[in-house]
Amino acid sequence: MTIQAAALAYLPAADSHAGRIILVTGAGDGIGQALALALARQGATVGLLGRTQRKLVRTYDRIVEAGGPTPALLPFNLETAMAPEYDALHDALDREFGRLDGLAHVAGILGDLSPVEQYDVPTWCKVLHVNLTAPFILTRTLLPLLRRSDDASIVFTSSNAARRGRAFWGAYTASKFGTEGLMQVLADEMAGSTRIRVNSINPGRVRTAMRRQAYPAEDPNQHPEPAEVQSPFLFLLGPAGQGISGQAIDRP
Repeated sequence: MTIQAAALAYLPAADSHAGRIILVTGAGDGIGQALALALARQGATVGLLGRTQRKLVRTYDRIVEAGGPTPALLPFNLETAMAPEYDALHDALDREFGRLDGLAHVAGILGDLSPVEQYDVPTWCKVLHVNLTAPFILTRTLLPLLRRSDDASIVFTSSNAARRGRAFWGAYTASKFGTEGLMQVLADEMAGSTRIRVNSINPGRVRTAMRRQAYPAEDPNQHPEPAEVQSPFLFLLGPAGQGISGQAIDRP
């Protein structure tokens, strides 16, 4: 079985992620929230990072009500955060946990769907920052905590837009091509000298707010819910993915 097939077919055993400490960005809704809930069900302690505290609290409450390990609430604005805020996040995680076993980059924004010739420059810069630069800074900041893990996993969320550029998808496509490049560079740098593995997942078409923004006339019911696309994330963020790095997983 190929790595891709194994990731897509993965069905975790009970408590497969027990004892793991995993930070999920965009944990307030969509795929990020679904991933946080899924990880907690499998026994992981989840750091819930996102811009809107109200949404994070809803995720927190659902995890606690379901009997999962108490998560960490981490309100954080990837668009506006400066170096002291990244340092404070590192220090808070260091004090609370002392290490990280996983970092899942799920947060992202779409920006405009418009021709490059007409693309708003500030919007372009914001999309590239939130989708690419901020994940780079967050990863760089938290690598010392990931190095303390016996088996650390970094997962970047990719997109169909990273497989072939299409008209009008400007900044979003550029950011996702950049995400794949960052994943490959980091995986190569980590190979052989660390226990950190680095991969990306393209979850495909999913019933999310971003999908509705991009395709407002589309029937959302033809696509799966975020909870239905978690298998490859759980695979790569848990022990089943040990030894796998530098891979780009595509969900059909």
